[in-house]
Amino acid sequence: MGFVSALALSQGGIRAQVGPGTDHAIKINPGMDWGKWEGWGCSLCWWAKAFGNRDDLADLLYTTRTVTLEGQSLPGLGLNIVRYNAGACSWNEMDGAKMAVSKIIQPFRQMEGFWLDGKNADPNSSSWDWSVDANQRAMMLKARDRGADRFELFSNSPMWWMLSNHNPSGADDGKADNLPPENHQSHAVYLANVADYATKHWGITFTSIDPFNEPLSNWWNANSKQEGCHFSLLAQTSVLKFLRHELDRRGLQAMPISASDDNAYDEALNNWNHFDASTRKFVGQINVHGYQKNKGHRDLLHQAALTDGKRLWNSEYGEKDPSGLELARNLNLDFHKLHPAAWCYWQAIDGSFKTGWGLIQGDPSTKTIGQANPKYFVLAQYSRHIRPGMTILDSGDPNTVAAYDAAAHKLVLVTLNDGPARRISYDLSGFAEVKGPIAHWITEPLENSRYEGHQDTLLAHKSFEAAFPSHAIETFEIANVTQP
Repeated sequence: MGFVSALALSQGGIRAQVGPGTDHAIKINPGMDWGKWEGWGCSLCWWAKAFGNRDDLADLLYTTRTVTLEGQSLPGLGLNIVRYNAGACSWNEMDGAKMAVSKIIQPFRQMEGFWLDGKNADPNSSSWDWSVDANQRAMMLKARDRGADRFELFSNSPMWWMLSNHNPSGADDGKADNLPPENHQSHAVYLANVADYATKHWGITFTSIDPFNEPLSNWWNANSKQEGCHFSLLAQTSVLKFLRHELDRRGLQAMPISASDDNAYDEALNNWNHFDASTRKFVGQINVHGYQKNKGHRDLLHQAALTDGKRLWNSEYGEKDPSGLELARNLNLDFHKLHPAAWCYWQAIDGSFKTGWGLIQGDPSTKTIGQANPKYFVLAQYSRHIRPGMTILDSGDPNTVAAYDAAAHKLVLVTLNDGPARRISYDLSGFAEVKGPIAHWITEPLENSRYEGHQDTLLAHKSFEAAFPSHAIETFEIANVTQP
């Protein structure tokens, strides 16, 4: 049953209310908050290289409209963050040298770069080609036109001709830096020129810029499946210093650098702790990826960011569970332990139901798109309701996220029931007024419910109860709620 028809059915009849007694009680604490929410996003590489010219996908990802895709009626995710990848590939010769290519990299993962050679740093010279990467740029502009307001420029690898082995997939040994020290500044010039050109010619002002992607990981070698580059701590420090200088000299002093997009929470913490005070000053935002899943010291990374006054993002997350249950579990851990200001998925469109990586099934190599995975609807439970500018509150429950919209006087609660069916009660007595009404949506990843909307939840004396099927995620929007 699609989410639109389910909403119509629920409004036509009343579901059975929860009986006396509950299995679990939750009390929301409006007196403790974790800051303002900046939003939701995803990376454009690699899916936008294949599908970047499609308006329906832009509507689906960057609005909250209802969109029909491959015969399936879907609720738009309402993403507002765009992560744009500055590519590392070009197919020209430079002094007789050509780009070396991994034997297993697929063409759609080879992102086109703008600086064709190192002969001239002037972005208006013949060393630069600003016509490439048209599809990824097109999707970025479509996202902007639909309301996206956060744009991060990031790099998986420096341009091929800067690298020791000319291979943007990595060094021959994945533990070795592939960018020689004499080209650290060239990498900074490249990214600063892209950021400056985007401001002047694309109508895009990047709100952050990250020169690395999982720089301490040892899997970026010459036979990797994608672009990648190892950066030692010393190399990172050098590039960050050069990048700050190159941005400033172009009048981009207000553009913050984010770093270092480490693969795991513990790795990010170790990386940050090894930066000296002068290096930390170059970084305005700490980025981390969520691939450590339910492991790692999220709390210590949060504390480090708080201590140094840095904004914290989970800038990339993905896994192979198409149901979305693992996504919800790890997202809840992030909200309760990491406390990021924003959260981004990796590949919006990728693979089959069996491989599970994509929110939507698809094959960029053949430019074919399939059905949305249950994971898509799970993310919709969060992204469509916890909106930019809301304040994240203490929910009092590790499986519940609470957000408050002060302007609209609206409270949002998203709860994952990760076990058998049960009844849950919500105590809102900490708020000054709670008048309602309550709107309600449900997704059952292992069953048929897909973001079904209901209007049948009743409020009584600043509290309400709800029935949860097994392994279900439910979202509640409570109107006319006033802070104490």
